[in-house]
Amino acid sequence: MLNFTDVTEFILLGLTSHREWQILFFIVFLVVYIITLVGNIGLIMLIKVSPQLNSPMYFFLSHLSFVDVCFSSNVTPKMLENLLSETKTISYNGCLVQCFFFIALVHVELFILAVMAFDRYMAIGKPLLYGSRMSRVVCVRLISFPYIYGFLTSLAATLWTYGLYFCGKIEINHFYCADPPLIKMACAGTFVKEFTMIILGGINGTYSLTVVVTSYLFILISILRMHSAEGRRKAFSTCGSHLTAVIIFYGTLIFMYLRRPTEESVEQGKMVAVFYTTVIPMLNPMIYSLRNKDVKEAVNKVMNRKCVTN
Repeated sequence: MLNFTDVTEFILLGLTSHREWQILFFIVFLVVYIITLVGNIGLIMLIKVSPQLNSPMYFFLSHLSFVDVCFSSNVTPKMLENLLSETKTISYNGCLVQCFFFIALVHVELFILAVMAFDRYMAIGKPLLYGSRMSRVVCVRLISFPYIYGFLTSLAATLWTYGLYFCGKIEINHFYCADPPLIKMACAGTFVKEFTMIILGGINGTYSLTVVVTSYLFILISILRMHSAEGRRKAFSTCGSHLTAVIIFYGTLIFMYLRRPTEESVEQGKMVAVFYTTVIPMLNPMIYSLRNKDVKEAVNKVMNRKCVTN
């Protein structure tokens, strides 16, 4: 007979138990979080106020930035609090809420990246039809799917997390409530949760990645058919930022979730999780802005308007 525990809270073991490292991590992740907020919110506002950024690509990019802000804010504040706290606890309900938003936002970002790949195909492969095919109504419908599907998928996945049973041990070997360490810690109800986590992750990851790969195959064919070297260069430049974001995001998620939870995989996953919960949301505005001529011009125009006003 298993002695099930009525869990009211969990202890998050975090990244390290050494106090000096905790203080250093707090400073580093606080700076990263501030840069993430400033970068993504700044990019959203820039897209909103700049007429030259009034295109489907930047409409989708503003939603990607919004999701990155939510994604980072779901994890980082609690991690920062626990780095300075002696107790390092999270309530059972708080853990479920964190799980729900984490899974939802991961799926939303997966499919936004897929939608952005399709948008790039339409812009490069069918430029004459781009304006009519990618109208505002179509863009709203395309961006609605990731949110609706992501949150419905997360609701089901979180209910399976709720079905886990614990037998005394309430220490989560992580800095947030993640599925792999919860499954490793649970003593019953793990089969369904583990099975659905791998199946859902595999199906959704494969489906969204298929859209990305197929879109880029057609983009490559379209680029090879171009006669202008300048056109090819511009097309590659436009796609480079998105491809970089896709490779980083998909790579870290595959490493984290498409494996059975073991002590070793949970420990490795904790290091990878630092990257995709804090670093990727910070990098995305830089990836899409530093090499983007339109964004640079928009920033210069906004700065010039500010100077003239002052």
